[in-house]
Amino acid sequence: MFPTNLLFLVHTALLTTSYAAFLNVRDDETLIAGASLRAWNDLNTTIGGRLHVGEPFEKACFSTFNGNPINPDASACSALQQNYTNPLFRVQQFGAYMLPQWETCQATGDGCLLDSSNPSNPVAFTGVNCQNGNVPPFYIDVQTVSDIQAALKFSRATGVRLSVKNHGHDYKGRSSGKNTLSLWVQNLEASKGGTFTEDVYNFADQHNVTWIGGYHQTIGTGWVLGGGHSILSPVYGLGVDRVVQFKVVTPDGVYRTANECENSDLFWALRGGGGSAFGVVVESTHKVEPQLTLQAAIIRFPANSSNLFPWYNLTVEHSLRWAQNGWGGHIVGPTLIHVTPNLNASQAQVDMQAAIDYAVANGGTGIIDTLPSWNAFFLKYVTSAQAAVGPELMLGTRLISTELFNSTTGKQQLSNAIKDVLSFASPYIVAGTPFLMNQYQQVTSHIQAFRDITPGSGAYFNEGDVYEPDHEESYWGTENYKRLLSVKKKYDPHQSPHMLAVCWVEWGQ
Repeated sequence: MFPTNLLFLVHTALLTTSYAAFLNVRDDETLIAGASLRAWNDLNTTIGGRLHVGEPFEKACFSTFNGNPINPDASACSALQQNYTNPLFRVQQFGAYMLPQWETCQATGDGCLLDSSNPSNPVAFTGVNCQNGNVPPFYIDVQTVSDIQAALKFSRATGVRLSVKNHGHDYKGRSSGKNTLSLWVQNLEASKGGTFTEDVYNFADQHNVTWIGGYHQTIGTGWVLGGGHSILSPVYGLGVDRVVQFKVVTPDGVYRTANECENSDLFWALRGGGGSAFGVVVESTHKVEPQLTLQAAIIRFPANSSNLFPWYNLTVEHSLRWAQNGWGGHIVGPTLIHVTPNLNASQAQVDMQAAIDYAVANGGTGIIDTLPSWNAFFLKYVTSAQAAVGPELMLGTRLISTELFNSTTGKQQLSNAIKDVLSFASPYIVAGTPFLMNQYQQVTSHIQAFRDITPGSGAYFNEGDVYEPDHEESYWGTENYKRLLSVKKKYDPHQSPHMLAVCWVEWGQ
């Protein structure tokens, strides 16, 4: 963990990157990122000077930026090298994204990355031209609804696309965008849009209730916009099942309340329709549960070439019963972390005994830990097991039908599909270069085995393949997609040129 004052100083330095540098060096009609200097100045005046220049946060380590010589900042470079994979550091930098390939323009390879396995490796930045890549050249430090409305008006008038960034966890890269104007909502009225999951858990714990949320310290509550999976979902449902109201600025600039009674079609669309497609969410209201006592199964062993596939076979054999008994969690290679609020300690021990025995037989450990609250579990286990940030990771998912677990044939099909993937990747696929076309193709290819055995199922939108075939059906279902599109047209009648990705790699490129 790095000092709080260091985090504040770096954040402040980035916020004061000089937008004024564009003044007095260009005339009012000079086009910058698709709009005239006059238009940018007018926008900056309207929003009270909260328009800032967007740059890759790795820039401090480089001596060339966008083809021009610059002086590296040794102190700032050292700070970011030391904290390159620290989510609490990254989340405070506008130009940093949790998966750094979304800082790059993957179609051309333009970007400004360090070596995530060794951020001090000089090969990554010595004699290398740091480029903005997919980092938006301008962003608004959004603090009020009127800031969002001003940005939407600016976009309609100039044609400049908008992107929306909260904490930078978007696995599909929608929160960055080459030549977009970004709405950075992390600082939005502090207690609303920019709230961290970790802070919500702490607050709920202090009031003896449980909020059903995600599995990372720094994701935002907007995770529900893509469905909102939680390891408590087997018992309490997805995030979209628990939202009771949104407040959102729709693309037509209107600040709306959406719930079951008011703008109910928009409320339906926001619960899983995806990201900022239907507007910029400012506030959401969620159902909570009473304080929970949880049984946590913490099982791990050292993996080798012979013991990993039998382990997955074991989990396939027991997963349906585990889910029916309320267990939810993650299996990452030879590590299983599951929780359930439905069993006592002795019941949990019996339920997980086969997995514990396997781990112990292979030189590992397995325990059942009783915890007094969700937050106690989160602080003890999740903060050290949450998804890595900093490396270039690609995800592909498939929702596995319950029917597969109900027959010997189905379980064998699933085991065979897992065996095929194990030769290629763990649940997180690491790549070593910003130009990731080959890795994306491999993700799509290997997930195909799971698509083949689950016809009619789908994929989890927040963590799905960015090149998911037939994505309308996989992520939403064809009929739902048609309905979503009609809601989109209703609240964005002009089909404004905002919230579009513009720098993804294209197949075959």
